[in-house]
Amino acid sequence: MDTIDLNKLDLSDRGLVLVPDAELTRLLELALEEDGVPRGDISSLSIVPDGRDVVADFVTRDAGVLGGMGLLVRASQLPPLAGRVRVEASVADGQPISPGQTIGRLHGAWRDVLTLERTLLNFLSQLCGVATRTARFVAIAGGGVLVTDSRKTTPGLRRFEKYAVACGGAYLHRLGLDDAVMYKDNHLAAVPPDELGAQLADAIRRARGDRSLRFTCVEVDRLDQLDVVLGLDAGLVDLVLLDNMDVETLREAVSRRDAGGSRIQLEASGGVTLETIAAIATTGVERIAVGSMTHGATWLDIGLDISPEDARD
Repeated sequence: MDTIDLNKLDLSDRGLVLVPDAELTRLLELALEEDGVPRGDISSLSIVPDGRDVVADFVTRDAGVLGGMGLLVRASQLPPLAGRVRVEASVADGQPISPGQTIGRLHGAWRDVLTLERTLLNFLSQLCGVATRTARFVAIAGGGVLVTDSRKTTPGLRRFEKYAVACGGAYLHRLGLDDAVMYKDNHLAAVPPDELGAQLADAIRRARGDRSLRFTCVEVDRLDQLDVVLGLDAGLVDLVLLDNMDVETLREAVSRRDAGGSRIQLEASGGVTLETIAAIATTGVERIAVGSMTHGATWLDIGLDISPEDARD
């Protein structure tokens, strides 16, 4: 995984790499166990006739961006869904969706469709919410800057939420602690200011070793710290995260970087909102990190409308 640049893959391939079949099966088994499915859907078993097939439409009640339908299509071909239901997409992930639009269909026995309904809707609604919020940030920032995600994700769902971020058009940051080097304030808290440069250089060389890393990054919250990082040997640091700096300070950071001819990229981070991202995008930074694309997303309202199979064309 750490040798693959996910951002260079098309969306479907990113889905395959981020969420392999085993990961889909793991999540669905966990979710169905949580919902009591292995112990029986008492309501459906007691009132719904056995052997009756239905078609159910996934219908969005909200406008937004579709994220996760491609994963559901693949999931329906894998355990524990295979042989019980089949999902087909009416809209591709990453595309805009409108209220009342059918975005996919679920085929299967009536009992199975009802048993699986809430789990599948929860999954799809959450990922569509992430994709939709992400697309809003990307649109407001404009095309001159990369909007990136973070590790502020739901425990156990990071790969799924990062796929949804990709559906919304943003750039994927590191996946975890093992695919990139990122020294944050708490890593550097005990480092004396006059030793920051030397200790960073030594640490980066140790971290690299014989590993293949996506990037090396250092977080700074003051311009004097930035100056130290810019003074390191070329190639040691790929990215500097500018934490909680206002617009004028961000512009000064860009000016200092450019004056020295450094090729290090600068990323603004910290409390970025839909109201502030446009101004940040004008400062000259190459990247803007937005944690709330995942932790601040609101689920889209998506329903499942069921009708008998024999009533369809």
